[in-house]
Amino acid sequence: MFQIKNLTFFSEYLVITQLNRAELLTKLQGKLPGEQSWQRMTPEGRMHFPHRDNCTEAGVMLLLYPEGSNTHIVFIKRNEYAGPHSAQISFPGGVKEDKDADLTATALRETEEEIGVPAKIIEVVGRLTPLLIPVSNFCVHPFVGWLDHTPEFSPERSEVQYLICPAISHLLDQANHKKGPFSRKGEKMITPYIDIDGEMLWGATAMMLSEFMALLGY
Repeated sequence: MFQIKNLTFFSEYLVITQLNRAELLTKLQGKLPGEQSWQRMTPEGRMHFPHRDNCTEAGVMLLLYPEGSNTHIVFIKRNEYAGPHSAQISFPGGVKEDKDADLTATALRETEEEIGVPAKIIEVVGRLTPLLIPVSNFCVHPFVGWLDHTPEFSPERSEVQYLICPAISHLLDQANHKKGPFSRKGEKMITPYIDIDGEMLWGATAMMLSEFMALLGY
């Protein structure tokens, strides 16, 4: 049996528990917060967000689904491997392949391959601002996916250790927003992160999530 950390967190300071699809669509069709919203989750020392013409394009999915009275979002804990994103928490997604019609197709295909949710049942309701990850030279294009029911997951064991599926309210709670020391290429740095039941969500994934949270008014 694969593991899912499926967290629901309640706070007297939070009123967002279940997202409204129509309102979310409206927000995603408007002006995106972009780089300004990334700043609060940006690791120490990263001050600029350059564009590279020779980057490797990738698509990821912020997949939302209802459970009870809450809306949850899906993250994966990647397996350990010889690469810059080993064992990190990320959104489902990956590199664009020649067979993909566009980056939306990439995000849908990778989501199905990595967590087992069929692409055909995911409604892509919008996209966020693309983000360059210098350490891997990926230009990541984030998409927001919507499900009207709790899905059945089947993670790909060769890529995914387990799923982490917190309620949106957990991610918005200021008590879970912290700073801590990390090591990158042997250099120590202090970076913001979100504590998800002991898991540390940081870096590019946290920056993309930060833009989504800004759309919700956080």
